[in-house]
Amino acid sequence: MNKALKRLYLFIIFLFLYAPVATLIVFSFNSSKSRANWGGFTFRWYSELFHDKQIMNSLYYTLAIALLSSLIATIAGTAAAVAIHNMKKTIRSFVMNVTYLPVLNPDIVTGISLMILFIFIRLDLGFLTLLLAHIAFNIPYVILSVLPKLKQLNKHMYEAALDLGCEPVKAFFKVILPEIMPGIITGFLLAFTLSLDDFIISFFTTGSGVSTLSITVYSMARRGINPKINALSTLMFIAVLGLLLVINKRSSANNKNETARIGNLI
Repeated sequence: MNKALKRLYLFIIFLFLYAPVATLIVFSFNSSKSRANWGGFTFRWYSELFHDKQIMNSLYYTLAIALLSSLIATIAGTAAAVAIHNMKKTIRSFVMNVTYLPVLNPDIVTGISLMILFIFIRLDLGFLTLLLAHIAFNIPYVILSVLPKLKQLNKHMYEAALDLGCEPVKAFFKVILPEIMPGIITGFLLAFTLSLDDFIISFFTTGSGVSTLSITVYSMARRGINPKINALSTLMFIAVLGLLLVINKRSSANNKNETARIGNLI
């Protein structure tokens, strides 16, 4: 009885979460513009979607910002994680608390704060400010993805490489980097997903002529629900879901490999 109730509860939760998404996906194939009537199955809105210059322009900016911000945030976040890992315990605890703040901070507060900062330093809102904003909120996630891998490292590996005549920089790239690479890749994928999906921070830090897909969808929705929005939202959902599945698969694989390695050592 308890198992049945637990399964029913779980089913209701997932139904509540995914029923709206399923409805959106179904209506993206509806030939009728009306959401009340089913006019038949069609790929028309997907075809029109890829011929819409505004949406294609937004797609370009979305992918460009996501890729650039993820790459820069991954490099900066990895370097920061290494530095934090080698700090003294008291300083490390303080820095980690500061690192958690952007993660826990509401997006609207972060977005408005960054907008005020850019205006204060007289930096015109546009592609550059949008890129800097995405880098800023992505770095903590990269740090939190890389640090666990650094903690799992044998602290004597780096010292052993130096004792064997390896230069410090070469020892890092040859010994440390391969060991923490799973965390770096996870951090990059997570940063890319968050950047691709962000709306609030992007809305406050972008300027005229530079619009991401989320902002374009919001602008189109204010004028009425266009079926192309359903098609676009469906593709965005599939893209983000795919990236999240890759991240989860990598995390599971890394945990299994770590468990197997510990088992072999025992």
